[in-house]
Amino acid sequence: MDKVVATALEAVADVPDGASLAVGGFGLSGVPNVLIGALYERGVAGLSVVSNNCGAMESGLAVLLAAGRIARVTGSYIGANKEFARQYLAGELEVELIPQGTLAERLRAGGAGIPAFYTPAGVGTQVAEGGLPWRYDGSGGVAVASPAKEVREFDGTEYVLERGIRTDFALVRAAKGDRHGNLVFNKSARNFNPLAAMAGRVTVAEVEELVEPGEIDPDAVHLPGIFVQRVLALTPEQAADKKIEQRTVSS
Repeated sequence: MDKVVATALEAVADVPDGASLAVGGFGLSGVPNVLIGALYERGVAGLSVVSNNCGAMESGLAVLLAAGRIARVTGSYIGANKEFARQYLAGELEVELIPQGTLAERLRAGGAGIPAFYTPAGVGTQVAEGGLPWRYDGSGGVAVASPAKEVREFDGTEYVLERGIRTDFALVRAAKGDRHGNLVFNKSARNFNPLAAMAGRVTVAEVEELVEPGEIDPDAVHLPGIFVQRVLALTPEQAADKKIEQRTVSS
């Protein structure tokens, strides 16, 4: 039952080239930077990543992206990541952009064993009808476009069928975790982390504070250990290393 691993490199030692990863975080909040850094150090490449965005301010997944280690991104937000936009428009990166709520539910559904579900989000658009550019050809044309999806009517309203997402691995960050993998997230850092953890067949969690089993009130657990296979306890320095995307100062 003790799922603690000694080092970040050990935690991701079996992630191969071409693996699919669900990665928690939103912007700079709740991003498993230490585990991502270990993947970079190992030189893993050709990754298919499922995450809300692909890093920001040269941190998080942006480290792997800039090194050319990511082949495909499924997400909902490019944001201010200029390298993400450049690679996508240049045809170097395949990108599936989907509505943010749909992304969250696709991850949750995959983790819950639900193969697909219907949602009204995207009906009447290219999300449902197909034709969204997944990969450009480098000269402005579309090399790969999204396929059309099944649309069905329920009680007079149309819904589009979306597939649940399962990935080979998942990387998440939690404020607190025990040796059995039960996790607690801090406020907005919860974001996509529980959902990403559910979607991974092997989920690795880096935790800012490691506690013994029983020290977390069962009613306070945000994600039960059944979804977590490995736990990495961060050093105090690693836990405190948190960047601020938009610093504001009140007068």
